[in-house]
Amino acid sequence: MSLAHSPLSIVIATRESRLALWQAEHVQALLRARGHQVELLGMTTKGDQILDRSLSKVGGKGLFVKELEVALEEGRAHIAVHSLKDVPMELPEGFALACVMEREDPRDAFVSPRYENLDALPQGAVVGTSSLRRQVLLQALRPDLKIEPLRGNLDTRLRKLDEGQYDAIVLAAAGLKRLGLESRIRSAFAPTAMLPAAGQGALGIEVRSDRQDLIDALEPLAHQPTWLTVAAERAVSRAMGGSCSMPLAAHGTFTDGVLQLDAAWGDVDTQAPLVRAAASAAVTTLAQAEALGDAIAQRLRAGGARGAEPLN
Repeated sequence: MSLAHSPLSIVIATRESRLALWQAEHVQALLRARGHQVELLGMTTKGDQILDRSLSKVGGKGLFVKELEVALEEGRAHIAVHSLKDVPMELPEGFALACVMEREDPRDAFVSPRYENLDALPQGAVVGTSSLRRQVLLQALRPDLKIEPLRGNLDTRLRKLDEGQYDAIVLAAAGLKRLGLESRIRSAFAPTAMLPAAGQGALGIEVRSDRQDLIDALEPLAHQPTWLTVAAERAVSRAMGGSCSMPLAAHGTFTDGVLQLDAAWGDVDTQAPLVRAAASAAVTTLAQAEALGDAIAQRLRAGGARGAEPLN
């Protein structure tokens, strides 16, 4: 009999932001419904603590993951629930992505108390984001805008907007929807205009790779079309040496067994035209999805995109 049928006692390591807790509680409820005992271990990560510098300058989004992995390593927790776009492309040895769940809306959201969309912003308006990807895509759409850094959890970012520090900010639609803040979305960017980040809107569950019992228990929560799609997106980023220090977008759509993958790369400093690449393929395995991502990365490089520079 598969161990997936045996109830387990599971502790979920989670960041303590409102969105991270929503994600962990969502997984907790699904696992409890399958008969498992599930508790949460709330933690503060370095990514939550360092708010005065951009992530690309202090070690990347892996700062949101590392402490959770230590808790798994030490046995204080058994699984960690992540926004997949925060998960480094290469996991440390001994860790595995056991499950990718069905994706929420992957689009970027335009949020503003005064303006209904990007086109409505006046010349030179201030838009907040700390994502290099969003910065180059916004610059391509509206070179006149002033892009200013924006860090902090979702509530902090919205507060800064409401205080008047920005005319508009750009956030992931998925996070706003999950927290019941969909009314804050003035408009959602079409993916063709603002190509999402690899994995945006999807949740991934990380475990120690030797915990086959947990891998089996998580299998019913997995959504294979999402997993194949984000595997291709993440492969683009991996092949480009991707992290949040690179202005790179990769977004796939999976329809009737065919995966359409689009990617874009920009240069923050020169505001040169975006390098874009797209391809589609019939995909049934993670290896096939990753091969499509690798092919897209080759096309980006052929078009002039550069891989990531090592962090100083």
